[in-house]
Amino acid sequence: MNKVETTSSPLIGKSAAVKDTSLFADLKALIKVGIVNSNLITTFAGFWLALYFTNTAFAANWDVFLLTMAGTALVIAGGCIMNNWYDVDIDPVMSRTKKRPTVTGNISLNSVLVMGISSTALGLILLLFTTIEAAVIAFFGWFTYVVLYTMWSKRRYTLNTAIGSFSGAVPPLIGWAAINPELHLVAAVLFLIMFIWQTPHFLALAMKKSKEYATAGIPMLPVVHGFEITKRQIVVYIACLLPLPFFLAALGTTFMIIASLLNVGWLALGIGGFFMKDDLKWANMIFIYSLNYLTILFLLMVVVTLELPFS
Repeated sequence: MNKVETTSSPLIGKSAAVKDTSLFADLKALIKVGIVNSNLITTFAGFWLALYFTNTAFAANWDVFLLTMAGTALVIAGGCIMNNWYDVDIDPVMSRTKKRPTVTGNISLNSVLVMGISSTALGLILLLFTTIEAAVIAFFGWFTYVVLYTMWSKRRYTLNTAIGSFSGAVPPLIGWAAINPELHLVAAVLFLIMFIWQTPHFLALAMKKSKEYATAGIPMLPVVHGFEITKRQIVVYIACLLPLPFFLAALGTTFMIIASLLNVGWLALGIGGFFMKDDLKWANMIFIYSLNYLTILFLLMVVVTLELPFS
């Protein structure tokens, strides 16, 4: 009996560990951890800059900070969960989405729906403990992503990218409004940066996955109008970023120079696409640059304002 127990216990433990790992992976896929994390970077930047421009100490608002970050994360996660729940019919035909738990059946659709609504509601409640404005802005972003993008425009119009960009542009506004409900020019510029940035980012992704989008029946711009028009749109949007660092002159010369160099570098890469034969390689370069651009730019905003008092 002892031998049998000794032999079987590791197998039982291993099986439980595998299930735990699988569940964790499913939850990560369901809430789209990468999207949540990237949006929290911009939320933090908005929060930090609001402290900076209102000359408010971080230590006096650490509780507001925790509520803001947790609330924002939950609302974004709720929106992503609802996106997975609604797109269960088209996700199986796309390689990057076919292993989502809503497709594999690892988590039931009813459970996913409850999780999405609950996460959103809890996030909004937490944000209400900061300011009403922060919660309203967060709900606007959620509604735009879930209803106006996922349920309405995504399967109908090539403008779905622009419509979805509104939701991705609100996290820095949430962070700012949690400290200062009276939105500032800087907050508006943060919104514009995020709104404009998303189109070249997601159009590049759409080029990379154009065959999959076509199979799923999603009218992304490269699917409907081809790569050449898509490339022109990407370059136009990148060019629109050029003047924005100058509206953030209060962040200092170092910020304006580095931000402008990032913009010029991205524009040069974009224009270079008209001379490259491999469109998919170029699209991948644009996509990778966009990720690095966003991370560097928003972290830079924090670094150049580190003289913020902590107490």
